[in-house]
Amino acid sequence: MNRYQRIDHDSSKPKYRQVIEMIISDIESGIFKKGQRIPSINETSEELLLSRDTVEKAYVALKKSGVLSSVRGKGYYINQTNVYKKLKVALILNKLSNYKRNIYYALKNGLGSKASLDVYIYNYDLQEFEEIVNNIYLSYDYFIILPHFKNENEDIGRVIQKIQENKVLIVDRFHDSLKKYPVVYQEYEKDIKAALTCGIDLLKKYSQLNLIFPTGKFYPKYIERGFRIFCQVNNFKFSVLDYPDREKIRINEAYVIVSDDDLYEFIRIIRQQGWKTGNDIGVVAYNENPVKEILEDGITTISTNHEEIGRLAAEMILTKDFKKVKSPFEFIRRNSL
Repeated sequence: MNRYQRIDHDSSKPKYRQVIEMIISDIESGIFKKGQRIPSINETSEELLLSRDTVEKAYVALKKSGVLSSVRGKGYYINQTNVYKKLKVALILNKLSNYKRNIYYALKNGLGSKASLDVYIYNYDLQEFEEIVNNIYLSYDYFIILPHFKNENEDIGRVIQKIQENKVLIVDRFHDSLKKYPVVYQEYEKDIKAALTCGIDLLKKYSQLNLIFPTGKFYPKYIERGFRIFCQVNNFKFSVLDYPDREKIRINEAYVIVSDDDLYEFIRIIRQQGWKTGNDIGVVAYNENPVKEILEDGITTISTNHEEIGRLAAEMILTKDFKKVKSPFEFIRRNSL
């Protein structure tokens, strides 16, 4: 590839920045050595089909950063070869939770020493989200965004478009208005249907299936929709509850519980009744974590692999191989069903 082909004339990235990155890449690959003279501004301008001012801006910036030095009448020389720039990554979350922490730690481990990672939380609120973006959109190399809002129809794209397009990576949810961006996503409706189908032999032990879905906590509505479709297609009697209601929790029924807080309250209630999970009552919890492996002799879970989401996001950033990837989802059998 010649140097001209390394400049993307259709990119939104300023051309002088592309020249800077090209020279740094040549230094890192060993093409340019310390003390070596590089092509003059005029030579590079002609070779890359760029204006002289554009190339000069790049050279001056590299000189200010110490990468280049100049000798009057002779040109520019490589001043240092240790030019690695640590990436700055912003992780923008809707809330803190166990599984968001798992994504964070996997992402941080995946990026390692090659990037710093800062976290921002917008609490499902579009206005808070917009304030965060307005304050930081010029300050980071990449933005990893989990787009979950109180109103599913919020105009998120209007806010995110302020960020340079090739710096955005969407995680956890595939949002219709953000189709142009790379994404590592769950398919909430399809995932719950597929996961429950894996455990249908156990679910058939119970007279009714119930979803405990807290409407006030802004969980994706696709979870409830997928649950309803699964029950209808497989002829299960079912209901959807807003919280663990002592009066509506019945023996010989199974419960799919989305919130960890609701799971712990549910277990407290059935213990008071003297019921045992997996025998008297069935429990399936959302989102795997180590506690569920030992709680009540093992809670059956349906869950995406949050560590894999973080790992894939980190890999895309470090390799710059951005794409759309569905996160794996699984049904983990334990004694509670």
